This record gives sequence, structure tokens and C-alpha cells, in this order.
Amino acid sequence: MIYYTVVIEETGESFRCSPQESLLIGMERLGKKGIPVGCRGGGCGVCKVEITEGTYQKRVMSRDYVSVEDEAAGRVLACRVKPTSDIRIKVLGKMCKNVCRTPVAPSASVPQGAS
Repeated sequence: MIYYTVVIEETGESFRCSPQESLLIGMERLGKKGIPVGCRGGGCGVCKVEITEGTYQKRVMSRDYVSVEDEAAGRVLACRVKPTSDIRIKVLGKMCKNVCRTPVAPSASVPQGAS
């Protein structure tokens, strides 16, 4: 099976995605909590990304969330795009809050009674 590498520019993370699956499905395999997933059909706009490098196949997306200008600039919905090469993306809108979040290091705690 063929897989392409998708790199998230903001974090440097990457994931594999086959040409038969959407970028959103591949992104979910990163295991990050809170990746916004809505309708999975291109109608809610929560999974908007900007493809900065690479080629892809796209399906119909709601013009309420992806204008003709957006689409021409590579701003698309991850649920409606399948890779046809390695891809680099920027995460936009609601996705950025959770996808770009850096893990919080555990704080050092001092046991009670210790000084």
C-alpha cells in the first residue's frame, strides 16, 4: 500500500496518510485529544487547513466555510482532501487550538511534610 507523509508546519509532527483516506483520518492517528471533528462531510468547517506543499484530490466542500479564493490558496477541509503526494499543512481556526498545543510538562511537586 502507498502512504504519503503529511507534515504539520506549526509543530513539525508528521503522520502517514494513504491516498484512500482523508487528511483528517490520518491526523486523528496522532492521538491528540480534542482534534475537532464535526460532520466529516465538508459542511461544518471545523477541520480547515492550508496545504502549503504537495498535491491532493478534493471533494465538494461547503462554500460557507471554503470560498473559491480559499480553495485556490490551498485552504481546504481536511475531511474532504486525500493526498496524492507528500504534503505540508498549516492548521487553521478551531483546529489550531488543539493540534498546535504543546504538551505541558509535569510540575515538580514537593510531598507534604517535606522541606
